[in-house]
Amino acid sequence: MPAPHNLFKAALAERRLQIGLWQDLASPYCTELCANAGYDWLLIDGEHGPNDLVTISGQIAALRGSRSHAIVRPPVGEAWIIKQILDAGAQTILVPMVETAEQAQALVRAMRYPPHGIRGVGAVVGRASDFGRISDYTLTADAETCLLVQVETTKGLENLDEIASVDGVDGVFIGPADLAASLGHLDNPAHPHVQDVIEDMIARIIRHGKAAGILIGDLALSKHYAELGATFVAIGHDVGLLALGASKLLEDFHATAPARATDKTKVY
Repeated sequence: MPAPHNLFKAALAERRLQIGLWQDLASPYCTELCANAGYDWLLIDGEHGPNDLVTISGQIAALRGSRSHAIVRPPVGEAWIIKQILDAGAQTILVPMVETAEQAQALVRAMRYPPHGIRGVGAVVGRASDFGRISDYTLTADAETCLLVQVETTKGLENLDEIASVDGVDGVFIGPADLAASLGHLDNPAHPHVQDVIEDMIARIIRHGKAAGILIGDLALSKHYAELGATFVAIGHDVGLLALGASKLLEDFHATAPARATDKTKVY
């Protein structure tokens, strides 16, 4: 029995738009709730969210059987944590702050078993191999893992073409917030200069035959990036949905005139 087919990786190869949502609340319960909303992928964030391997593993489990593909972003691109995340059952990993082709090549090796990489052979005790029940897992896993690298600094921008040329990198994700800061426009990713750079980056990534991705809360901009050819686009995050929703509910209460209760009034 081979490793599970990575439908997200296949969609990127076919250039089918995949819409995602960030998960920063470190809650399997919240991740399960969002998975049933119909997003193509959910990003479990270990860089800025308060996630560790246990909460990441719990969220991967919560996504099993849903239509949403689990992507995990570790805090750093180190082989030891990539190994643990893969063994926990993730097939797709997004590594932040990638700045050189050499770094990207090292990440490719971390995702693969020998002789093509350095991933430790121990998945038999993890969810990745269904705890040893997938007999051919180690022989077939490399073909189903998906590596996304995040370019978000001026150094990464300078080396973008070399990074996007690395065999084994499936997609390049643009981090607009850090990119804007690196370009001298802190907290202003909508700045015209930043937008010009992002549009150029999308075109360059696609020219190298790689999928381009981005996270942006502006829905008009997200659709614009998709029209330019970005194929994995995140349109928000769980923290924003809860924070804005909580505030709006209270505002709506204060703005609503009192009404007489009826038999149809919902009571919890």
